[in-house]
Amino acid sequence: MHTPDGIRFPHAQQAIRIIRTRTTGAKTSPETTYFTVSLPAEQAQPADLQDWARREWHIENRVHHVRDVTFREDLHQARTGTGPAVLATLRNTSIGYHRTNGEANIARATRRANRRPHDLITAVTSTYPTTQ
Repeated sequence: MHTPDGIRFPHAQQAIRIIRTRTTGAKTSPETTYFTVSLPAEQAQPADLQDWARREWHIENRVHHVRDVTFREDLHQARTGTGPAVLATLRNTSIGYHRTNGEANIARATRRANRRPHDLITAVTSTYPTTQ
């Protein structure tokens, strides 16, 4: 992507447009995303850019989506000071804890943990943490 005046982001060397197909249930639709890269083409080849875009999507899908859907992060009112960072850290810790214990469904694991808070307290304070 090139504009007459160049890319309008400071330090950007490249801009990438990715058009992909997104399927949700029975509905399929095109989705366009844009990325800017601070490396010149000699240092960031198309294969590198593709790999980075896929890794970003993996992070978005694996962590941010869970935070948004399971913990409703976008609806939270913490917007000032260190509140948002602290809450994001707690959410990430919860997700990591459940994934470490082999949970694939974070929402279900969180509901179960909410019903048995003593198990979590024991797990994080015990010398030899165990889960059920």
